[in-house]
Amino acid sequence: MQNRILILSLIAVILVLGGLLYIYNPEPFEYKNPKEEKPVFCTMDAKLCPDGSYVGRIPPNCEFAACPTGNGTIIPPGTVFEDGTLNPENP
Repeated sequence: MQNRILILSLIAVILVLGGLLYIYNPEPFEYKNPKEEKPVFCTMDAKLCPDGSYVGRIPPNCEFAACPTGNGTIIPPGTVFEDGTLNPENP
């Protein structure tokens, strides 16, 4: 009889603790993949390029994209323009 009361008491304690864990866990029983990457959100600001166009930030580092040139090529960071100015994205 003593063993039956002890076992029922342990089951009751386990059920109460499980219920409390379920209530106070903000995301109960949700599987989370540790290798899953979190989404990156960059600010919506823009950079003015020497040709008058604008470029925005690109994930995952949220750095500004390289400025385009008039013929569709991309200006790498650190390029010195004909007027002596430097592309603002220094390497």
